[in-house]
Amino acid sequence: MMADTGDLHGSCLCGGIRYRAALPVFHASHCYCTMCQKQHGAGAGSYANVASAGLVIEQGAELITEYASSDDGRRDFCRVCGSTLFWRSTQSPDRIAVTLGTLEPEYTGPVKRELFVETKPAWLPRA
Repeated sequence: MMADTGDLHGSCLCGGIRYRAALPVFHASHCYCTMCQKQHGAGAGSYANVASAGLVIEQGAELITEYASSDDGRRDFCRVCGSTLFWRSTQSPDRIAVTLGTLEPEYTGPVKRELFVETKPAWLPRA
């Protein structure tokens, strides 16, 4: 389980972007919406939801590109390697979701939420 204090650390595939996000994690989730599937090229997007005020881009802020995927959804990725980094809602500016796959070391906390299970791909294992 992740401690309630300290930081998560992450980076993109090419290493051009490095960030840290202050704990605690509000919740972690697997999102099966079709937009997450398309962006991640996978069955789900996996995220740790944290306070946006605790996110610090330590390196490569100029490499981050934002895509407005819906009226209130914003997705940030590395413009060099394409790594998906963050998701946020303009309706909840105090929170940001960091992608679990970019964390170093790997995330060890629980993932208790599954979102948009109605669009979970049939080819994924069922519980």
